Amino acid sequence: MLQDVDQFIHKHHLINRGDTIVVGVSGGPDSIALLHYLGNVALSFQLKLVAAHVDHGLRGKESAEDLLFVKHYCHQENITFEASTIDVNHYKEQHQISTQVAARECRYHFFKEKMEKHQANLLALAHHGDDQVETMLMRQVHGSISSGLAGIPARRPFSTGYLIRPFLCVSKEQILRYCSDHMLDYRSDPSNDKDDYMRNRFRHHVLPFLKEENPNVHKRYQLYSERMQDDEGFLVELAKQHLEKVIIDQNDKFVKMDNKAYQCLPIPLQRRVIHLILNYLYRGNAPFSSIHIEDLRLMLDSEHPSASLNLPLKLRAVKSYTTCNFSFETFLQPEPYTYHLPLRGSVETPTGTITAVPVKNVPQSLTGNDLIVEGHLLPAVVRSRRPGDRIQPKGMIGTKKVKDIFIDRKIDRSERDVWPIVEDVTGQIIWVAGVTRSEKATLSARKSQLVHLHYEKKTLT
Repeated sequence: MLQDVDQFIHKHHLINRGDTIVVGVSGGPDSIALLHYLGNVALSFQLKLVAAHVDHGLRGKESAEDLLFVKHYCHQENITFEASTIDVNHYKEQHQISTQVAARECRYHFFKEKMEKHQANLLALAHHGDDQVETMLMRQVHGSISSGLAGIPARRPFSTGYLIRPFLCVSKEQILRYCSDHMLDYRSDPSNDKDDYMRNRFRHHVLPFLKEENPNVHKRYQLYSERMQDDEGFLVELAKQHLEKVIIDQNDKFVKMDNKAYQCLPIPLQRRVIHLILNYLYRGNAPFSSIHIEDLRLMLDSEHPSASLNLPLKLRAVKSYTTCNFSFETFLQPEPYTYHLPLRGSVETPTGTITAVPVKNVPQSLTGNDLIVEGHLLPAVVRSRRPGDRIQPKGMIGTKKVKDIFIDRKIDRSERDVWPIVEDVTGQIIWVAGVTRSEKATLSARKSQLVHLHYEKKTLT
């Protein structure tokens, strides 16, 4: 493992003599192994190390003990230690984002602060080869943009320097063996054993199969990642060179594009020109996926002289003969939809996918994105909302307007008209997917002919 990591660092120019490195350390085997490795090379490279630990406040006493464990290790090894306890749940509610996204944003903000404080030029994180495989697979399945499909970069700009990942060349198994060989203690997060999160499902069910076929699959995926990053960088630079010919006019909230100049570009450059325009308008906070890019390309490619497309956060693309305007200033109502949901299968909606799978028993682990219904309520219809839609939320005697539920749950206005509504065979609403389930969907004592409905909201990257 040491030789693999040494060669990887040299290949990607990750570390130089005299660097100051903030190391993200959770206390798990990956980050402890990384901190130990960097500690061993610190003298020869004249490195200054700062261990940075974040207690997200999600696991109570366990996460507090993680902090103390990392602090004790750093004290033993004479490594500068920085820590912060953050109320992630409060941040999540304040910004209306998922727990994972909230934890990541809080964590990276803390890392940025510590890099600035210690004038560090590197942030080292312990993502490894298995993480790379999982990330690339998830993004392939859920429709990432081209740069996202390349996976996790070994090095990228961050704060006062660069974020580096020296362990992308090794597997989880190698890291655990390293910890064993060097008698390193570490902490374990029990949430990693559950299938609640998408990454865990890939880790527990997909990755083992791939490793049976090729134990070194992580090396193959890392090679794919590096090649795709090189190819993507080259294509993006080409697309940037054509932007002046394509863009007619622009400001912070508006871009006017020349369709004729755009149509002259090869399709790979068309996709990246669209990506650059959207990235400019969204100011780098990209709430769009490859699906949006393909939808735009198909609209621009169509024979109709005029068309429009609604995009996230009330951005609207309007095609009119030889031009296309991207603007935040107007937003028309999206087209309504109605899909029949098979007893086993799935339907795609603008905000995500609803999948139906017959089951014999009620699964033990269910989230708000799951609904178990009995067969007599099916087949179901998945549709967009309609004026006057009402549902009887579970536990309530009366009904409530779906419109009010969206307001209460702070569902973005741009998503409300396309959010999937599930109605049963009689036409009554039994589920506002991922938001509210109906009292009508309550299981009877017999629990016969059960069907598991799951809503997977699109991951925008």
